[in-house]
Amino acid sequence: MTPDIRKFVTFEEEVLVEGYKAADTPWRLFAVAAVVTNPWAGRHVDDLEPQIRAFGPVLGEALTKRIIALAGGGDKIEAYGKAAVVGLDGEIEHASGLIHTLHFGNFYREAVSASSYLAFSNTRGPGNAPIAVPLMDKHDAGRRSHYLTVQFSIADAPRADEIVVVLGGANGGRPHHRIGDRYKDLEELGHAVDNPAAIKT
Repeated sequence: MTPDIRKFVTFEEEVLVEGYKAADTPWRLFAVAAVVTNPWAGRHVDDLEPQIRAFGPVLGEALTKRIIALAGGGDKIEAYGKAAVVGLDGEIEHASGLIHTLHFGNFYREAVSASSYLAFSNTRGPGNAPIAVPLMDKHDAGRRSHYLTVQFSIADAPRADEIVVVLGGANGGRPHHRIGDRYKDLEELGHAVDNPAAIKT
């Protein structure tokens, strides 16, 4: 049992000027997507686990290899995330199933030596539906400079019986970030700081 992959799609954006000021170094945001036949499309299936376990490692490994190559190495990726868009004959649960499993995400997490969880989105739509991949720092979930979103679309995907599975990344945070971090807010509100060893930038 292997996923039926129709194609892979690569997206890359290199920002030289953000707002009205040049970036100190080019800011790169990128993503790779696999367009996969939805094995559960058009019907209700009680047990999704067999396909999740079979498809997750194949998609995780294939997409991770591609995004690491696109970035120029795992050490070049500071922010990361994942997403899935299911076609109109599928359920949101189908999109969730293929990306919310360690059998998928751990390939990427280990390749970039990450310690935080992968930010995610799972949505439904037709061909050319917006694909939004939320990102965050691969080590520090509270580092707001790395709260980002990679946005793109694929003209002919997902078809009604497909799922688009995506990994996204960035080589750094917003070039001119200046909104502080969530740890200061937590302290001011009297809440526990959940990551005291975090990078506070």
